[in-house]
Amino acid sequence: MKRLNIILGLLILAQFSWAQSDILSPAPGQDMPIVITGATAHLGNGTKIDNAAIAFSKGKISFVGRAADWSGTDDHIMIDATGKHVYPGFISANTTLGLREIDAVNATRDEREIGMLNPNVRSIIAYNTDSDIIPTLRSNGVLMAQVCPVGGRMSGKSSIVQLDAWNWEDAAYKTDEGQHLNWPSAFSYNWRRGTYGKNKDYNKEIKAIREFLDDAKAYCSISEDKLEQANLKLESMRMCFDKKAQLYIHVNSAKEIQESVLFAEEYGMKIVIVGGIEAYKITDFLVEHQVPVILQRVTSLPNGNDVDIDMPFKKASLLEDAGVLYCFSVGGFWRERNLPFQAGQSVAFGLDYEAAVSGLTLKTAVILGIDDRVGSLERGKDATLFISDGDALDYLGNKVGRIFIQGRDVSTENKQKALYRKYKKKYERQ
Repeated sequence: MKRLNIILGLLILAQFSWAQSDILSPAPGQDMPIVITGATAHLGNGTKIDNAAIAFSKGKISFVGRAADWSGTDDHIMIDATGKHVYPGFISANTTLGLREIDAVNATRDEREIGMLNPNVRSIIAYNTDSDIIPTLRSNGVLMAQVCPVGGRMSGKSSIVQLDAWNWEDAAYKTDEGQHLNWPSAFSYNWRRGTYGKNKDYNKEIKAIREFLDDAKAYCSISEDKLEQANLKLESMRMCFDKKAQLYIHVNSAKEIQESVLFAEEYGMKIVIVGGIEAYKITDFLVEHQVPVILQRVTSLPNGNDVDIDMPFKKASLLEDAGVLYCFSVGGFWRERNLPFQAGQSVAFGLDYEAAVSGLTLKTAVILGIDDRVGSLERGKDATLFISDGDALDYLGNKVGRIFIQGRDVSTENKQKALYRKYKKKYERQ
């Protein structure tokens, strides 16, 4: 067994190690002011500026407007982006990025804990900044992520990170910003028979959630200085009761979305729906209760035989027209590099282009509570943005040439590019 573990360890190292010259180090802080001119700037707030100028200094945006109106000083480094596009950094919501590396190797998977109730779990302390997957996301414009635990009924706390850091402390952008609840399904799948049936334990499972929240609420009603002994699981819910953290409810059917929202409102919590496959059916309810939705994988199959074949593609447009606050998500780790194309597919099915960009940037930032610092190209916000040769929502146009995270000039290199060059040389010699 010991020998097997050693062999497995060597295989993992071989998987992670690539040419030393290609190992990426986090970029140093911005030391010179920079201005990007000539590009089409997609601001993230639903508008764009043709032939724009975007200037930033010390990691903060100092000017956004037409290039003709730029009158900055000569100390700025000039980047001519004529014919190209500038976007705010895309934000990946609901991801296990940095918590999961190789599906087949349990030693590289830190996204879940044993048990049903783990609200005390903090995803941020398990976040691996050395993941080879992170640079592949940056290469497609994804520069920030909400790192979430999974599994059980209460999965734990998520945190938001920027994707260029030495360690999780450097990466942390907003820590412990939400708890994740996996709402039970009224129907269960029988793998042996290949059929769906009624979940006989549905009410029992909801009762268990209520009992836990009742205990947590009673515990949190006691001031911390009067507690004789701390209970980490119950203590972890205090921020939700105080509305300092959100409750992310992972649920999909229209009926269960309504039940879960009304349930959580009894406890006075701020709610976000994650998944929301049938959210388009209850838009009036979501608007009335001011509940945002993190849409997951709109590039998927419909969830029923009587649903339009293109309904997943139209979903974002329907929510946009109804006035529901939403954003895009892939819900995985390596798949997050395809996040821009979730929005692009929605554009092809009725969603306004700039609204789609907002669904990757500002709307995501609003839902996650970080819109005061990031999510749009506005003066005073972090200079977290990228330049693409073409349309970043189209896989043919998404060719990211420059990346800036909080003003730092970040490399566009990644493992896949290095392997491409390596084997290209091999076949060029034949």
